[in-house]
Amino acid sequence: MKNKFVVFLVCAVALVALPLFVQQFGQGWVRIMAIALLYVLLALGLNIVVGYAGLLDLGFVAFYAVGAYMYALMASPHLGENFEWFAQVFPNGLHTPIWVVVPAAALLAGLAGVLLGTPVLKLRGDYLAIVTLGFGEIIRVFMNNLEQPVNITNGPRGLDRIDSMRIFGFDFGKALEIGDFRIPSVTLYYYLFLALVVGSVVICHRLETSRIGRAWMAIREDEIAAKAMGINTRNMKLLAFGMGATFGGVSGSMFAAFQGFVSPESFSLMESVMIVAMIVLGGLGHIPGVILGALMLAALPEVLRYVAGDIQNMSGGRIDAAILRQLLIALAMIIIMLLRPRGLWPSPEHGKAVPAPTR
Repeated sequence: MKNKFVVFLVCAVALVALPLFVQQFGQGWVRIMAIALLYVLLALGLNIVVGYAGLLDLGFVAFYAVGAYMYALMASPHLGENFEWFAQVFPNGLHTPIWVVVPAAALLAGLAGVLLGTPVLKLRGDYLAIVTLGFGEIIRVFMNNLEQPVNITNGPRGLDRIDSMRIFGFDFGKALEIGDFRIPSVTLYYYLFLALVVGSVVICHRLETSRIGRAWMAIREDEIAAKAMGINTRNMKLLAFGMGATFGGVSGSMFAAFQGFVSPESFSLMESVMIVAMIVLGGLGHIPGVILGALMLAALPEVLRYVAGDIQNMSGGRIDAAILRQLLIALAMIIIMLLRPRGLWPSPEHGKAVPAPTR
């Protein structure tokens, strides 16, 4: 127990000190770390649906988009500029506090998850994946076209001038100066996302060890047997969709505040595929593995950006750097999955053989 406490303490100190050290090499690296934490939050949410309940969801990015647009509309001047009645009610613009907008984004995303789950309760495997994939694309196209006849999402141009995150008057969009020491805004967001990830890990761990978590895992292993044991599979599936979607909604609201701009291009099908790949690569249903997979796939493209540039120069510019980077990512994932088919850090219990009966 004492050794675990020491390990946790060392990890906590390292995570707090890491951005302060990295920012000396440029804020871009800290930004990569902050985005990676957002992907960890998304992966933890999808892990509830795919890893715990065994429901293959390829449209998870839709809930990410719902949360982002919810925050963008409630914390930007867009509605006041496009609706006269709204400008009269809120002459200074709608600058919704975080205590309202983030729970609202989580609630709306959770409702969207339940709405998605209701008509697909009887679907499994590939059929469920296709339906959820279609749902994610519908949301993206919906956001892309909801400009006419009433301009709500501003279409493909996206929403800008979004307020930064503020908590008790503290603005994460401004650098914090303590004497001669200056902490940039991107580092402050890193700490905010880190706190959210820690809280999410605690929630996911409690869910995993609860009766609800065991019911999800029973459905994942054998839905018919779970139903025979008295588990209400319908409600459990809806709860998994709703709980996972709330993580996506919170992540989306943080993304909108961090970027200050959202557009439909940020919520493409490739994002959903990458989030699914994160939990499969790390280890389905295992929180440390999911975190490892999310960090690797979130940071790997940025690291390979430098390698791809050198290879492009060696080829005389005949190979496109972006395509080469995707090829290197795909090759890395194929090699890892061939060597570690259950993931880099799989659950020690999942897939364990049933002990032989004693005589």
